[in-house]
Amino acid sequence: MKRALIAFLFAGAAVLVTAAPAAAHNALIGSDPKDKSSLEVGPSTVTLTFDQDVQGGQGINTISVVDSNGGHYEAAGDPTIKDTTVSAKVDALGKAGEYKIGYRILSADGHPVSGELTFTLTKDGTGTPRAIDANNLMDTQPSDGLPIWVWIAGAVVLLGGGVFFALRGGGTKA
Repeated sequence: MKRALIAFLFAGAAVLVTAAPAAAHNALIGSDPKDKSSLEVGPSTVTLTFDQDVQGGQGINTISVVDSNGGHYEAAGDPTIKDTTVSAKVDALGKAGEYKIGYRILSADGHPVSGELTFTLTKDGTGTPRAIDANNLMDTQPSDGLPIWVWIAGAVVLLGGGVFFALRGGGTKA
């Protein structure tokens, strides 16, 4: 019995050591405008390209363009999705300065993926920020959940503990 328990513990340790992290979430591989670029004229469209198809649906995916004072310049409505590309119309930008592109998309595996890019407008534009409802602001904090190794480690510990107590709890023989 002790040999079986020791073999199980070694097998569990081998699984933990060789387990690779899950890499199923979409990853941003390109953008227009490019991250940290400088532009004389603001873009009329923001385009984000991912390594896998993006899932669609009304109100699921968002792209926001925000100036340094919190003013929003993205056009109202949902972004357009075509396979691995998500794009959104952008209104004319305002004052020269740094702008942030925030995004939240539904990845191919069904998990939300979010992030942020920046670009600098070097000349003043003609636009003004649009009014936005505070309840509709996008959450740009990443929310990818727990890594898979945490779940594997928990399962191994629970299973190992169960086997240990099952082997010990057999009682004494009369």
